[in-house]
Amino acid sequence: MPFRSLFLPLRSSPPPRPPFRRLRAAPAAVAAACCGLLVLPSSAGAADAPGAAGAHAPRIHDIQGRTRLSPFAGREVTGVPGIVTGVRDFGAARGFWLQDPHPDRDRATSEGIYVHTGGDSPGVEVGDALRITGKVQEYYPGGKEAGNQSVTELSGATWRTAGHRSRGRLPRAVRLTARSVPEAYAPDADGGPPGSGGSGGGSIENRPLRPGRYALDRYESLEGMRVSVHDVRVTGPTSRYHDLWVTTDPKQNPTPRGGTLYGSYEDQNGARVKVSSLLPLDEHPFPEADVGDELLRTTEGPLDYEQYGGYTLRATKLGEHRDNHLKRERTRKQRRSELAVATYNVENLSPKSEPAKFERLAEGLVTNLSSPDIVTVEEVQDDTGPTDDGTVGADRTLKMLTEAIRKAGGPSYEWRQINPADKADGGQPGGNIRVAFLYNPERVSFTDRPGGDTTTPVRVEDKGGSPALSASPGRIAPQDPAWQASRKPLAGEFRFRGRTVFVVANHFSSKGGGDLDGDQPMEGRFQPPARHSEPQRIEQARLLSGFVRDLRAVDPNAVVVAGGDFNDFPFSPALKTLRSGRALTSPMNRLPADERYGYVFNGNSQTLDHLLTSPGAGRTEYDIVHINAEFADQISDHDPSVVRITRH
Repeated sequence: MPFRSLFLPLRSSPPPRPPFRRLRAAPAAVAAACCGLLVLPSSAGAADAPGAAGAHAPRIHDIQGRTRLSPFAGREVTGVPGIVTGVRDFGAARGFWLQDPHPDRDRATSEGIYVHTGGDSPGVEVGDALRITGKVQEYYPGGKEAGNQSVTELSGATWRTAGHRSRGRLPRAVRLTARSVPEAYAPDADGGPPGSGGSGGGSIENRPLRPGRYALDRYESLEGMRVSVHDVRVTGPTSRYHDLWVTTDPKQNPTPRGGTLYGSYEDQNGARVKVSSLLPLDEHPFPEADVGDELLRTTEGPLDYEQYGGYTLRATKLGEHRDNHLKRERTRKQRRSELAVATYNVENLSPKSEPAKFERLAEGLVTNLSSPDIVTVEEVQDDTGPTDDGTVGADRTLKMLTEAIRKAGGPSYEWRQINPADKADGGQPGGNIRVAFLYNPERVSFTDRPGGDTTTPVRVEDKGGSPALSASPGRIAPQDPAWQASRKPLAGEFRFRGRTVFVVANHFSSKGGGDLDGDQPMEGRFQPPARHSEPQRIEQARLLSGFVRDLRAVDPNAVVVAGGDFNDFPFSPALKTLRSGRALTSPMNRLPADERYGYVFNGNSQTLDHLLTSPGAGRTEYDIVHINAEFADQISDHDPSVVRITRH
């Protein structure tokens, strides 16, 4: 399932901002300048602050204040001085950043602010010295209910020129480094522990900023100001939205391939910063960077906050991209006595996908995964893809995939799946995503038993002391409330070298808003963020764990593999539930800790996909095959994994 911060899925273009009053540019007026340098007295322009007759015009640091919310919010301010440091002259949220060249001595108060002009071209240039009149507002990217922090802005603005253009002499950018960004991520708003379906943390909006203590406070204290990074490593590849993630601290939980590991709920990795560009793409192409690449020398621009990822450096100058030539991995071929079971989220695959997607998925399965014996496949869409026409069958989708695999030199895979009810399993609207099995009939056989359908639950039966499925394939508890708006697990019975192997394909509910209630963002105003989606996955884990225990109750040595996109981390309560009572174990845990990832979200390398095995599988060999998540040129946002089980 597409999952892009700690918190997950379908990412769409940012929604347009509410309309504001049309921009009215005031006639230019020339102010004093000396030797090409702008002169702005700290109290110049005696426009009254709202509610304070006779007072001087507020400075930007007065408007920003010492918390995340402006003390001037909802009020008109007049004659606010500053220099234009960045211009966004595209999209529905046009505007520019203004920064006061005469800062106060309070590290908690930002000297920069965004002036939102809506759909109107700003009509200003970097270096312009202005005095702004407008209304102060707090804008919440994605809407206030999304849980993000707000951006303090001026809207409905008018201005007049306050001096000659400063000829490139902009306020010096604040350099972000391992030392300037604190290790601790965010203050705790005393809202109780995250997760458990509760309200999570309270809001940190009104708390005084402590930029020397917390990373999020440090970034907020620089909101709207010019910041820079120097010689930084890429930890999140370039996306189709022309952005990437870097780290200002290469020693912060590094992975062997150049990423930054998200290894626990306390490892938020505050040194990560998102980078996008304000430069024209036709003149300054955005770098196509993979994890482990670098941006050399200086990247600088105003620090913004956006819906998808939080604090973002809007570059007016981009560093030089150094390609460090990250290689896609290949796993070894399974031996004759080894059963290779893989899991692969193919990210909304349908006949409407580009032919190249089928070709590259096939190449990955054949070349990089060495043609596993069994594959649990997630996000297989119906035969009309996102077209919402009532279609639920997926035979055409799976036929196109298996034919592409055969053309790539792989085996003639067969498949098994059960159609979902229309619009019942979540995911991209109209797509009816589901899980499915691919298997190589030259290596394994599938035990077909009738009775499996959309709504009938599969049961474990005792066949003379051996467990068997009442239907194969069959869906586990498909009508249980735990699977509302989520994919139902598919259980199948296979035979390998004379022994029965039970495989369950899974795709648990997502962390974002694509299924039910989404999690609060890591970089949001609620700290610690509540994981609203977690209780549903815990219930799903209990149902799956119970099913495996039913198999093992008949035969403690039953071989079970549960694979798929569990949409949760190895340290999560859902995965702990799956491992409780030793019904299932995580062979991935035998990998070095810094190699346990197969997904990159907001510059954090993390794990959502798992292959768990029962004790009857014995000692296994596990491999996460990095071919997608770390690359700008990815065919899915998930890396596949494979587990090899030895059968003597």
